[in-house]
Amino acid sequence: MRAGINLLTAAVGVGVVLGLLLTHDGRTWLRHPTLMLGGQANASAVAPAQRAPPAPDPIKPAMTPAAAPAAFMVTPIADRLKAGRLRVGVFGDSMGDGLYTALYRDLRGASGVTVTKYSEVSTGLSRYDYVDIQAKTERQLREDPVDVAVVLFGTNDAQGISLDGQVHDFGTPGWKAAYARRVTDLVTLLRANDVAVYWVGLPRMKRASFDEKMTLINSVVEERMHALSVPYLPTVAVTSNSEGDYEAYLPAGDSDRPTLMRANDGIHLSMAGYLRIAAPVAERLKRDAGVRSGAVATAAAAAPAA
Repeated sequence: MRAGINLLTAAVGVGVVLGLLLTHDGRTWLRHPTLMLGGQANASAVAPAQRAPPAPDPIKPAMTPAAAPAAFMVTPIADRLKAGRLRVGVFGDSMGDGLYTALYRDLRGASGVTVTKYSEVSTGLSRYDYVDIQAKTERQLREDPVDVAVVLFGTNDAQGISLDGQVHDFGTPGWKAAYARRVTDLVTLLRANDVAVYWVGLPRMKRASFDEKMTLINSVVEERMHALSVPYLPTVAVTSNSEGDYEAYLPAGDSDRPTLMRANDGIHLSMAGYLRIAAPVAERLKRDAGVRSGAVATAAAAAPAA
């Protein structure tokens, strides 16, 4: 009698399994048996139709990076200036701080133009567990909107990126994809808030191994800027000597007299160096905005001394 019951139980069990295999939901349950016990499967394993929609961006609706280039038509900066003002924000790390100072000086004679510092030392796009630049920028735009974002990140980014529960070592294909995604997300956020973006490349570095890392970052960023139709302003050529190598002293302006352009660490720049990399950025902004000389520009943050 007991043997007959066991055979019947086994037959029922086989029938249940076969029935589950013949349905989509049944196959999902078999892959995640916790569901059969009233538990929950990992969100990434649930069919797309079952997932809750992502929370909307608190400023503007979120977008996928692929849709970013054609999604938002940003108001031309010339139209902004014609309307009365052009608010320029400089975003980045400690090198962004220096770029801000130089841009403030370059644009202070432009009527209707303001320059504000949004950069912060020791930040970057790799370690969002330290400072989440996406969230920080979102907050900054909400509290103090801008018309133009000049961006310079990278000196702190030659380290692993943790994304979607996986750590990608610097320089690997996974790291390049993760970094490209963060660059794209930042540009998308800015454009979603009608901000024109200008991305500035990293300069030549003294130490060869570090220069190789910054070159890799430049290559990822330049590719994304091209794909997103964002102006990319390289700085390697203007921070290299005639042979294309690192040089601490370079000619300044129209003079052939060598001027100290770099800090002692071989990474950051002197005030003359920041003015050197800011000059083409300022010229591009002036050209795109149709800037005329006039009243002195103001700044929401005082320009640091040289």
